[in-house]
Amino acid sequence: MYKKTKYLSEDAKKIREEVFVREQGFENEFDEIDDYATHLVFYEEEAPFAVCRYYESENPKEYWVGRLAIIKEYRGRQFGRHMLEVLEKNIKEEGGTKISLSAQVRVQEFYGKMGYLPQGEPYLDEYCQHVHMEKNL
Repeated sequence: MYKKTKYLSEDAKKIREEVFVREQGFENEFDEIDDYATHLVFYEEEAPFAVCRYYESENPKEYWVGRLAIIKEYRGRQFGRHMLEVLEKNIKEEGGTKISLSAQVRVQEFYGKMGYLPQGEPYLDEYCQHVHMEKNL
């Protein structure tokens, strides 16, 4: 089950703080994009365990996906694949035809298996290697 909101819910914020700030050490986790992005929070029973966000880019029908996070205890259970499938379904329903994302290089293979292709060379975001990836829907 998941909940879809046009605001950053407390559940979404807690998951991102746990994964990106405490676990991975990012300092600039929250930004103005949170104010206009669509946020999805995934639940197992009543417990929130994963989050992501998406928004339309300046180019019509092209969307950016980001801040995909799964609490450590829930990893390795195919939830990442499920999250991307749900994201893609929502974006298609909104008329989207292309998705871009900034993947941490350490999980680039995961996105590749889901049909996302790297574009350009890796770059640093804060202190972490990332790569731009895209997928046509």
